[in-house]
Amino acid sequence: MKSTSRIDKALAALGNTVVLGLALLTLAACGQGKASRPPCPAGKVCIHAGNGSEPVSLDPHKTTGTWEDRILSSLMMGLTQSAPDGTAIPGMAERWETTPDGLTWTFYLREAAWSDGAPVTADDFVFSLRRILDPQTAAEYASLLYFIKNALPVNEGSAPVESLGVRAVSPRVLEISLEHPAPYLPEIAKHQTMYPVPKHVVEKVGDAWVRPANYVGNGAFTLVDWRLGDYVKIAKNPRFYEADQVCVDEIYFYPTTDAIMAERRVARGELDLNTDIQSNRIARLRETMPGYVRTHTYLGVTYLAFNSNVPALQDKRVRRALAMAIDREFIAEKLLRGGQTPAYTFVPPGVANYRPAEPPAWAAWPLERRHAEARRLLAEAGYGPDNPLRIEIKHRNSPDPMLFMPAIQAEWKAIGVDARLAQNEAQIAYAAYRSRDFEVADAAWIADFNDALSFLYLQQSTTGSQNYGDYKNPAYDALIARADAEPDARRRAEYLREAERVMLDDAPVAPIYFYVNKNLVSPRITGWVDNIVDHHRSRYWCVEGGGPQTASKG
Repeated sequence: MKSTSRIDKALAALGNTVVLGLALLTLAACGQGKASRPPCPAGKVCIHAGNGSEPVSLDPHKTTGTWEDRILSSLMMGLTQSAPDGTAIPGMAERWETTPDGLTWTFYLREAAWSDGAPVTADDFVFSLRRILDPQTAAEYASLLYFIKNALPVNEGSAPVESLGVRAVSPRVLEISLEHPAPYLPEIAKHQTMYPVPKHVVEKVGDAWVRPANYVGNGAFTLVDWRLGDYVKIAKNPRFYEADQVCVDEIYFYPTTDAIMAERRVARGELDLNTDIQSNRIARLRETMPGYVRTHTYLGVTYLAFNSNVPALQDKRVRRALAMAIDREFIAEKLLRGGQTPAYTFVPPGVANYRPAEPPAWAAWPLERRHAEARRLLAEAGYGPDNPLRIEIKHRNSPDPMLFMPAIQAEWKAIGVDARLAQNEAQIAYAAYRSRDFEVADAAWIADFNDALSFLYLQQSTTGSQNYGDYKNPAYDALIARADAEPDARRRAEYLREAERVMLDDAPVAPIYFYVNKNLVSPRITGWVDNIVDHHRSRYWCVEGGGPQTASKG
């Protein structure tokens, strides 16, 4: 019953998100055409950044998007933080240590202040970790922290928040007790789920703490203004512990769902950068805007999720047929052409200490043979010319899905499937996925930390809203649990590989391609280092030269 209660509250919150998202979409449509940039105050350094989508919130416990993380990582800092190359380095914690069994971690905090001058303490972290796992918060990302002692029962409402394995040993010493060894903890500690929130403000004003007038952070910047559909404005935080090393005075983040319009705004000098590029324009932009295109290998995968609550999709034969019919090579190499690679596994290559599972046998077959086998599987399941499978794909309106969704629709038509496409703004699409309001979902996942578990935990039965298709397999869960309990890195990787193999055989998802990160960045911007996690923290940015620089138009 407590689990059901938590889900009901989460779905109610998601309903509000959808309404907000519709309003934001209307506002964004008005805001993206603006053809000017606010003047930068004399003697100041300002950057204008295209950021993909409008934030749902600036509360780190109520966000899941990379576009929100780019802003939050400027306003907040966890125990660790991302270096320019994306690796984990000390943040609020100057150092840490762990017991030989890996079950107790102690973090020693630096002397630092919130933007209102109050000290950042270990108690802020205790408060924040309890808050995100409190079922009343309905945090979608709570399951990422289930490695903390008692996190799962706390989040399910069957244990008090005070039983969570975190405690303030002293104002500047934080202790975290774990359910199982988690060598990736320093990576997660830089993630938004482990950002502290200001206890003294949240306890006073509640959820209103995220309003610009109330917002208090511990990062390099402070929140100045948020105009829905137009921009989020932040300014240098003079109380940041390394404020003297922060170059930029003001940053504007704009929602830019139309990548081509954003590209033109960068070319005109209205934006200094945009955090996406329509893949099939990369080659042209390298010619017309030399020095602007930045691409790099990325820990991300685009995939389709099959909703197991839909009767037709409960049949593994149907899921396999749909998965094998997709021409991934055509999508990656002919349509997108941005360096993406076809995906037949869920975990991308390049993940630390991991070798992905072997792809399904059909991955090596010619497309014609795959289509023939897909038609045979559908016929076995009762679908054919006299009873075609009719299915809807709900997809994001971001640049790449708009390119490849018609191709998937055509491939499925070739095997006798009548697929309808339902386009949604990204925030609204993901809200629908989390509430299971879809049949087939177009989704993407970017690693929260550089470990195979960051991908594989999505399909665990305990993951909750981000296990979009409600996949449940006790054998899969058991293998993940064995990996969690295994201190030997090699054996742990083998358990994870076997779990991935089991999941791919069940086909609750259909991987399509592995990502590259794609950014359009003015050559005047310094401190931008291409990296595998696509973390580009604004505290490292600076600008060469004077006013906006325009590129030749493409």
